[in-house]
Amino acid sequence: MQNRLLSLDVFRGITVAAMILVNNPGDWDHVYAPLLHAHWNGCTPTDLIFPFFLFIVGVSISFALGNAKTQPHNAVILKVVKRGAILFGLGVFLSLYPKFDFAHVRIMGVLQRIGLVFIFSSIIFLKTNFKTQVYITVALLLVYYLLMNFVPVPDVGYANLEPETNLGAWLDRTILTTDHLWKSAKVWDPEGLLGTVSATATGLLGVLTGQWLRNSRPVAERLTWLFLIGNGLIISGLVIDMIFPINKSLWSSSYVLYAGGWAMVGMAACYWLIDVRGYKRWTKPCVVFGANAITVFFLSGIIPRTLNLFKVAQPDGTEISSQKWLFQTGIVPFFANPYMASLAGSLVFLAIWTVILWIMFNKKIIIKV
Repeated sequence: MQNRLLSLDVFRGITVAAMILVNNPGDWDHVYAPLLHAHWNGCTPTDLIFPFFLFIVGVSISFALGNAKTQPHNAVILKVVKRGAILFGLGVFLSLYPKFDFAHVRIMGVLQRIGLVFIFSSIIFLKTNFKTQVYITVALLLVYYLLMNFVPVPDVGYANLEPETNLGAWLDRTILTTDHLWKSAKVWDPEGLLGTVSATATGLLGVLTGQWLRNSRPVAERLTWLFLIGNGLIISGLVIDMIFPINKSLWSSSYVLYAGGWAMVGMAACYWLIDVRGYKRWTKPCVVFGANAITVFFLSGIIPRTLNLFKVAQPDGTEISSQKWLFQTGIVPFFANPYMASLAGSLVFLAIWTVILWIMFNKKIIIKV
């Protein structure tokens, strides 16, 4: 079995491109509903992007570290922890930039969660076999369900799943304090500490999928089981939604199953289409995003913050950021519908990145963390 799958690179690239698209609308006041996160319970297409990425991290672990399972683990684990720490540090830097207000920096975040899930999933992969990993995944989801639904929250007195009063929010306020949580909420964090437990299960679903793809069983058997299990996870998530709602901010157990099922089906579809059927000619735009996934995510966060530092004077004497000025002068005049204009802003940003990443890929510039 080959050590690298083109379908995995394509699936990663599609996911990263989708992440850039939804994170950079031209106007946050005018965004189509599917391109926004669910307000609380529920799941939009946008809510699937982050778990897809964590799932892909897990699949990548099984390919990158597959040969290391039979070797001494200490050196490998040290490299894993170092890489995870770098990802965590990049996430903190994004939170700090450009004000560098250490007293109020958000400690957790997207890259931080990716780093932690990468570390935990890698160690579990190296130290356990396939069957044990299945048990651990189930145990993580069950423990998280019990904690969130049955452990009374201090200062509240009962278990609940509300944004400000659930156990995860209390733990984040207690350990991280309100000065270091998500600024939009101030008293809870969608990438908080306790949710990392269930997020690790998302990574492990990818680890299990990667190992299944690497085994020597016939292709038809591998694909059939992936489609069956993926759809089974989707249905399980919808069923469990009745007792533990699908919720990205909580990273609920039902959300892990539902999103993980869709990720498994998506990975299987890409594998069948690209690696089995050989339809590869269309894949390069996706591959260029997948090759520099962390780089484009990091810089796509830095660039808007940098543009916001520069102000443009308006005829009425007010000032707006250069980013807003570029949108209002370069895109808005061409659209009567503000929602279409906002979407066009996202697509232009994505197109610019496609050109940059295409050039980088052709020049073999791959920035790895």
